[in-house]
Amino acid sequence: MATHHLSTPLTISDVTRLRAGDLVYLSGTVMTVRDRACSRILGASDASEIPFDLENAVIYHCGPIVRGVDGSWEVIAAGPTTSSRLNSQTTDILDRFGVHAIIGKGGMSIADAMRDRCAYLAYTGGCAAVAADHIISVRGVHWIDLGMAEAVWVLEMRDFGPLIVGIDSHGRNLFDEVQRRAEKRLLEVV
Repeated sequence: MATHHLSTPLTISDVTRLRAGDLVYLSGTVMTVRDRACSRILGASDASEIPFDLENAVIYHCGPIVRGVDGSWEVIAAGPTTSSRLNSQTTDILDRFGVHAIIGKGGMSIADAMRDRCAYLAYTGGCAAVAADHIISVRGVHWIDLGMAEAVWVLEMRDFGPLIVGIDSHGRNLFDEVQRRAEKRLLEVV
């Protein structure tokens, strides 16, 4: 297991050197994207209709709690949301845009779609306040009409982590491995 300190924008080289089980601390720009934002992204006929750039981007499955302070934004909490419900939408986003990393919780079942281009970085649920401490600033917000949790927040992060590489770009999926081991153990004790 290796530890990586990465900065955005990520390159393919950054992504392909990550291995499942590695730790990542991430600095730079991260965009929150949840269900409704995914739908709006995929509804765009081309990238020019999207007010932010997904090329080489890091997407964070997160619905932050944010408040306005003196004309700017302050993130109070920024914990991960369950990623698996975004499996089908994320595959389409990977096919259309150059997203290189996804942060969330609980894993995804799209390891094949991520091969050679993207890594899934798991962050612990229940640590929303800790995650917010790694946010230097809110660089922008898009599609606020979707609501606070569903809007796309462009966050500047510093040493966000530890993030665990749950799915690497080589097809290894720690979540699937744990599930198989658990099922095998269950058969041994039943």
